[in-house]
Amino acid sequence: MSTNMQTSAIQDLLEFFSEDMALVDAEIRSRLGSKVDLIPELSGHLVHAGGKRIRPLLTLAGARLFGAINPATIKLAASVEFIHTATLLHDDVVDGSAQRRGRDTANAVWGNKAPILVGDFLFARAFELMVEADSLETLNILATASARIAEGEVLQLTSAHDVGLSLDTYFRIIEAKTAVLFEAALQVGALSAGATKEQAKNAGLFGMGFGCAFQIIDDYLDYAGEQAIIGKAPGDDFREGKVTMPVILSMQANRQTQEQLTALFQSQQRELYFDKALGLISQTNALDSTKSYAYDYTTQAIAGLAGLESRTKDMLTSLSQEALNRIN
Repeated sequence: MSTNMQTSAIQDLLEFFSEDMALVDAEIRSRLGSKVDLIPELSGHLVHAGGKRIRPLLTLAGARLFGAINPATIKLAASVEFIHTATLLHDDVVDGSAQRRGRDTANAVWGNKAPILVGDFLFARAFELMVEADSLETLNILATASARIAEGEVLQLTSAHDVGLSLDTYFRIIEAKTAVLFEAALQVGALSAGATKEQAKNAGLFGMGFGCAFQIIDDYLDYAGEQAIIGKAPGDDFREGKVTMPVILSMQANRQTQEQLTALFQSQQRELYFDKALGLISQTNALDSTKSYAYDYTTQAIAGLAGLESRTKDMLTSLSQEALNRIN
């Protein structure tokens, strides 16, 4: 499930927090150090691969919503990025991925064993940073998020290619795989700057709503998007046998559509039938309903920032609205 983001709102956030992000990057580089040469070599392959660092950015933004960024904020932002990087290393092994962000994955270069072990190392580094931030509440939030991410990985694995996937299970997967770390990043950032638990929880609602909306939008565009907009040919999810919201909602439309889509997903030549699957989905209201869910989650995200007035709030609001504009 992709979270690649190329928006002016991201650029605004990166510029606004450039000095703080430099501190986060320095913290990350220092924590990659190890006497075992393969660890910094392999982890650096992914950490420095050019991602937008949206999760540590959200940690910094969470702090600025309620006060000032401080050393604890920087440590927590680095911790969040390590958790994310560890999950990517493990994800690529589980999925057998060969490319990420246009580069060979770590497992494609070093095999499967080393990325699993280095991912474990990064998790350990993340928890070191949490402890140094000296807050049991932030430790609890990030530990709980890490457990939920792992649960999401297992749920996705056990649900792979399940044409009977329920909407409830789909939501559990996208919350765990994408949204929960966005939520946690904002919460711990807010707490590090002195926010109350209630304020931090409300800030976290933005992360949960935005994360779910973005993933739903991504799933919509894989059926209804244009290559010039999404940067790839539509249909990757279908060709890989991934059951996402447009498919689930189409399956619920009528028995005939359900039977035809099931046959296409189970075909040994599935890669030849994307246009036919798209035709079936387009005959239902599944794509419009998918857009409606994205709108609802975006509304939820913005509501989490209600009562706050700052440039940071404005940039986060623009971030969620720009994501939604991809399907308008």
